[in-house]
Amino acid sequence: MPHSAESRPARRLVLVVGKGRSGTSLLAGILGRLGFQVPQPEVKADQTNPRGFSEPLWVVRFHKRLLHARRVTAFDARSGAWEQMAELANDGEVARELSSWLDGQFAEAENLVVKDPRIVWFLPLWRRCADESGVRTSFVTMLRHPAEVVASGRASYGTWQNDASRALSWLSMTLHAEHATRSARRAFVRYDDLLEDWARELSRCGDLLDAPWLVGTDPARHPDVDPFVDPTLRRSAVGWESVRLPAAVQATCEGVWNQMSALAESGGDSEEARSRLDAARAALPRLDSSASTGLPLVVRVMLLVPPRYRARLPLPVVDAARRIVRRRTRPT
Repeated sequence: MPHSAESRPARRLVLVVGKGRSGTSLLAGILGRLGFQVPQPEVKADQTNPRGFSEPLWVVRFHKRLLHARRVTAFDARSGAWEQMAELANDGEVARELSSWLDGQFAEAENLVVKDPRIVWFLPLWRRCADESGVRTSFVTMLRHPAEVVASGRASYGTWQNDASRALSWLSMTLHAEHATRSARRAFVRYDDLLEDWARELSRCGDLLDAPWLVGTDPARHPDVDPFVDPTLRRSAVGWESVRLPAAVQATCEGVWNQMSALAESGGDSEEARSRLDAARAALPRLDSSASTGLPLVVRVMLLVPPRYRARLPLPVVDAARRIVRRRTRPT
């Protein structure tokens, strides 16, 4: 006999949010060892992430297809791109596709963790689908200093995109993710803190993520986590001296990093803190002009076209740009 709405077991979904190379794979992997299910199959590990990505393959393909269809790239820092992608939450067909996948996953497990760096573009869509399915949704955002994120991205994916472009992408994704997760259960975790004491950080997040079994996490009861949390894999412990940024971009990144980092402190997620982040987000368009400075010419030209018109570009033009990006992002 099927469960009634009142008797059905609670279904929990944790979405791991953060720019690529910020520790999202590490956090999702830990949650996958502490009572959450990473939907299968997963993206296979590679040399850029030898411990695995903890990314559901279906989700990655779903996000890539939707971004491609709207001529938006994962590193797109333009404010218009965010507005365009947010409209997907109102697309009934897309929402039904995601809801159907979620229903299938919850038929196999009550607690899911989903991670994909592209998910930040789709947070309103995920929130709508989860809410309509009666799923308890929470968000955990990984925070890593932007100089380390930029350096790690360069080391892992090559120099096709310059440091300034990577930093601007970090700014845009971080600020939009923070804004999109307001009014929801959420937690912020600093990468350094997770490496230092993963049990403490997961215990701190238990109530925030509606996962009470995480409170008081005892490392001795989870012997498989310590080997997974290997600080030696931290390949980019660097400062600003290791990246090349315009002074204004560096100063903005440092300011936003300090503001975001404070959210991980007790009582730090305050209205005052959110107001400061609102101001930083509102200032982003003034930095947009340099957002594509490190991209190939054909990509720069494509990104100059407003999103509502970019959908009309001939597919061969878009595909040519993507082929160039793929060739130049392939690790050497």
